[in-house]
Amino acid sequence: MGFEWPDWALDMLIGISPNEVMQVLTKQRRWPRRGRGSTGIEMLTIWGRTAAGRPLIVGLRQAEPWQWQIVAARPMSPEQVAEFEKWEQENQ
Repeated sequence: MGFEWPDWALDMLIGISPNEVMQVLTKQRRWPRRGRGSTGIEMLTIWGRTAAGRPLIVGLRQAEPWQWQIVAARPMSPEQVAEFEKWEQENQ
């Protein structure tokens, strides 16, 4: 599976480095979930932690069968962290 960054998506990263996004995407332990962007576009979200343990959600849109565009990344809310930690506990 390959990942690509549209220029506009890189410009929208605030307080998150591209390296942190790639850490979440390439970790063995991550939680893929269906989601919607702020404009209602369906996407795949990946919930995971950076190497330093920071919980992030990364939004992806499929460009080709094995190619995904990284279209969003943000920190998890406290409620999402609680949900993610529950998933981590159940999936050790």
